[in-house]
Amino acid sequence: MIRIFVIGRKLLCPLAGVLALLTLSSAQAKNYKVLHSFNNNVGGLNPIAGLIVDKGGNFYGTTAGTRMGEDGTVFMLPAGSNKPKFLHTFTGGGTDGSDPYAGVIMDKAGNLYGTTVGGGQGINSEGTVFKLSAKRKLAILHSFYGGSDGAYVYAGLAMDKDGNLYGTTSLGGTGNNGVAYKIAADGTETVLHTFTGGSDGGQPYAGLILGGKGNLYGTTFYGGADNSGVVFELAPDGTETVLYSFKGGGDGANPYAGSLIADPAGNLYGMTYAGGASGDGTVFRLAHDGTETVVHSFAGGDDGAQPFAGLTMDSSGNLYGTAQAGGAGRDGILFRLARDGTETVLHTFEGGADGAMPSCTLLPDGDGNLYGTTISGGLYDSGTIFVIKE
Repeated sequence: MIRIFVIGRKLLCPLAGVLALLTLSSAQAKNYKVLHSFNNNVGGLNPIAGLIVDKGGNFYGTTAGTRMGEDGTVFMLPAGSNKPKFLHTFTGGGTDGSDPYAGVIMDKAGNLYGTTVGGGQGINSEGTVFKLSAKRKLAILHSFYGGSDGAYVYAGLAMDKDGNLYGTTSLGGTGNNGVAYKIAADGTETVLHTFTGGSDGGQPYAGLILGGKGNLYGTTFYGGADNSGVVFELAPDGTETVLYSFKGGGDGANPYAGSLIADPAGNLYGMTYAGGASGDGTVFRLAHDGTETVVHSFAGGDDGAQPFAGLTMDSSGNLYGTAQAGGAGRDGILFRLARDGTETVLHTFEGGADGAMPSCTLLPDGDGNLYGTTISGGLYDSGTIFVIKE
């Protein structure tokens, strides 16, 4: 089966056929467990984003679809349970939005914040930033109108110590190549940068991370010197510095979703959907001086292909992630990369009860467990929540 993904107004199709294989270390998961299979007859289905967890061990996430349509949900999986509670079901209208592709974040009071790709009060339903209170009442903080304020929010949010929210839109802005924005607690939006689609980048699908001195870091899918995307830095006043422009070859191309992460030394890490030695994506490191190092090139075979998400790093510097394609069954993998780039496949998805198409950033719990979601597969082919013991 060939899976089709919409990116902006373009379609991406994972490659089919016989692809080159890479010699790798395999640790196929005896410690892999499905915590929940989403049921296409009950509640939400097809989670794209990863999870967060509160101090009580309850997990929170979103689904992009529901059993009655395609508007999505926010859910909680209580600690020790295998049955989620759906905290909000999106109607797709002007009151709440539709299609939450990204996950949620939580403040100290237990309020949840997130984004939707569509819905809201914009003329053409161009997406929202929402708040779901601890009492589970949803409010739209901002509706995107598709003009200079941005449109179509695939990325999640970052929050600073003052409660301001930061994110990106994939389209909108004066050149329709997306914006980076700030939302104050009262819902006031400030456009920090409007992407032109040229050397500064275009169409960001990934979120932003906060660095020292209030700087923000992110990626764009297109734009740059070779139209293969960029890694950028935004100063608090919105001044952009392009830290790296992908060439579209062995260095990688088209970083999609999943925010960057930083190590203690300040090096940035991320993944690209395409490029690399076989054209199936990379894991990269970007040093302070702008030097890019490809930590791993996906070969499109058993080692995975076309990663959509971000990375997680442990205290030893090992990287963990998902690839939504590749693997023996072409339904994706979970992997670990050692500091020298050696890959260990932790689980290969078979597309059945174990799930298929993991497109999330993994969530570690500090005890060697990693939690995540799959878009499809599971008992009802509507996606799963899983845990794997490393």
